[in-house]
Amino acid sequence: MRSSVTELDRTTYSALVAASPHGREYKLDAHAALDARPGQTAVDIGCGPGTDLQALAEAVTPTGTVIGVDLRAAMVETARQRMADVPWVKVIEGDALALPLEGHSVDRARTDRAMQHVADPAAAFAEIRRVLRPGGIAVLTEPDWASAIIDGDLAVNLAFNRYVCTEVVRNATIGRQLRRLALDAGFEVSAIRATATVYDDFEYCDKVAGLRRNTKRAIKAGYLDRAEGEHWLEELRSGPFFASSVMFMAVLRNPA
Repeated sequence: MRSSVTELDRTTYSALVAASPHGREYKLDAHAALDARPGQTAVDIGCGPGTDLQALAEAVTPTGTVIGVDLRAAMVETARQRMADVPWVKVIEGDALALPLEGHSVDRARTDRAMQHVADPAAAFAEIRRVLRPGGIAVLTEPDWASAIIDGDLAVNLAFNRYVCTEVVRNATIGRQLRRLALDAGFEVSAIRATATVYDDFEYCDKVAGLRRNTKRAIKAGYLDRAEGEHWLEELRSGPFFASSVMFMAVLRNPA
């Protein structure tokens, strides 16, 4: 049975919320949908600095195993340091397109905003299915950058999105592709859910979406007029701020 957010262990809840205060809803929902249980083996693909490994470790308990995989050596080292006191968690360097795991060796697999960066999403889906045991569950959460809503000049907002989707993020609309990619890989799709994340602080949103940096780059690349882009940024910075984006979550099952 799928756990509700209120049934999560308090420590797990606190860790997830602290990890992403503006994305807490989708993280909690993804954790519950994964339904990792004591004694299971769970893998976090594209684990980054290990932000979500603690929650997985608590779910599988010391009787289980958590494996964090990331392509970047610096992220692997940071995650290892973070989880150094949790012996049932190991973090290894590896590519989502060629996971360093045996076939049918894990019960649960998750990704969080990792598929937007991989060179071949279809191959990554095939790898996830390869390592999952029959009946295993995978939960993938990915954004759709074309959905970014930023209060202000609509034309500039759309031009900004077009620049990000064309020049910045490799698989910028991966969120809307999750169902098709999963079915093509042979998964059963249990659910596709969407969560709108709301931002009311310019500086925080700037850290997440690179508003300043990407606006300047969009101007240089010809996607935006300089005066319009600079005026847009100033209005966003100085006025009441509102932005939102959609995160899609796919809950998948490897058929028995």
